[in-house]
Amino acid sequence: MKKLLALFLALTLCAVFCACSSDSSNGSSSDPSASGEQGGPGGTPPDGAPGGGPGGSDRSSVTYAGSSVIESAATEEGATYASSTADESALLIDTSESVTITDPTVTKTGDSNGGDNCNFYGQNAAVLAKGGATVTITGGTITSDATGANGVFSYGGNGGQNGASGDGTTVILTGTTITTTGSGSGGIMTTGGGVTKAYDLTVTTSGQSSAPIRTDRGGGSVEVTGGTYTSNGLGSPAIYSTADVTVSDATLVSNLSEGVCIEGLNSITLNDCDLTANNTKCNGNATFLDSIMIYQSMSGDAASGTSSFTMTGGTLTSKSGHVFHVTNTSAVITLSGVSITNEDGANVLLSVCGDGWSGASNVATVNAIGQMLSGAILVGSDSTLTLNLSDETSFTGQIHGKITNASGASVSTEVGSVSVTLSGGSTWTLTGDSYVTSFTGDAANVIANGYTLYVNGVALTGTN
Repeated sequence: MKKLLALFLALTLCAVFCACSSDSSNGSSSDPSASGEQGGPGGTPPDGAPGGGPGGSDRSSVTYAGSSVIESAATEEGATYASSTADESALLIDTSESVTITDPTVTKTGDSNGGDNCNFYGQNAAVLAKGGATVTITGGTITSDATGANGVFSYGGNGGQNGASGDGTTVILTGTTITTTGSGSGGIMTTGGGVTKAYDLTVTTSGQSSAPIRTDRGGGSVEVTGGTYTSNGLGSPAIYSTADVTVSDATLVSNLSEGVCIEGLNSITLNDCDLTANNTKCNGNATFLDSIMIYQSMSGDAASGTSSFTMTGGTLTSKSGHVFHVTNTSAVITLSGVSITNEDGANVLLSVCGDGWSGASNVATVNAIGQMLSGAILVGSDSTLTLNLSDETSFTGQIHGKITNASGASVSTEVGSVSVTLSGGSTWTLTGDSYVTSFTGDAANVIANGYTLYVNGVALTGTN
């Protein structure tokens, strides 16, 4: 992901060598290991659909400051933490010990132009935890109204290195209300190998590039149970993953952007969640509207590899665009018992094709287990799909390769490589002539409905 605010930093080569140090005398700490990916021409926001290819990176010294600073084990209840100063957190927790905070009132104003320092390392966050701390926050309110002011930030200290382990920094949140209004201001933010665990939160974000559940370079682990997570800004899906994110029994709403977005070798798992997305405006390099976007920007924010989206139970409501969109990455989508509602008139279930990025192939595997699916599946001429329908899954739709993007421009005219397997009593009802490279299963489980299924150019016989 590219960062819109990163345009303010110079493009220089970076390396990561040193560990964090702290200065307790002035309530600030410096991270000389910080390095950041910078935006290329016309740089882009960190969430949603970043633009451009990889830019240069900047070796910088991130200076941390907090209006209130905790540097050892502590227990605080009913306290107020506030900051109106740029690049200063209202509460900075920098310790390897445990900190417990109950019913806090946290307010943060003061815009930052720190760009990647905010996005990767937590500068200017309302609450920043680092240094290996275990922070437990119960109840209370956390509010930020500033650029680059994430609500609660868990920074694992690995310097933003993809795949590197963190220092153990863990933030545990229960029953807290978090509201952010500025751009580049996620609700709960995890980077650098940090860990976040959230229970029954109410998180609302309104700025651009401000996902309620947000991760960035270096990733980490995020577990969310219960609560409501709502985004209102451009490029602000309810969840943005450059980490391993699991969400259960939660309500997820995106009122302008994708519902969820996964970049590169990362994952999102949803269990019994209600997800609603209304993506009505393309962001960054993206040329499609969609609800579940899986891609690789090649920015360096996420390692390349197979992305994973798994949803079990719950509901998925897609109000605009394609329900699923896979581009410039390899992705595995697994669905089981999900109630999917597609309110878009074009009724596209999945598109696998080129978009605004390059450098990798467009490859998707869809595993539908006891699932009802409907809508068109579009596979571009330079793309690959493996579709596995099992355990009495029913699919009503067609497969072809004639694809236009949100502006009406042609992206593909011929279908790519498509393999379909029907097993366990699964059925496919055609809604138009369909074209696949290979078909495995009983042809009698294909309901022709007046149309033809072509397998490697030959009409399949024996269909119902």
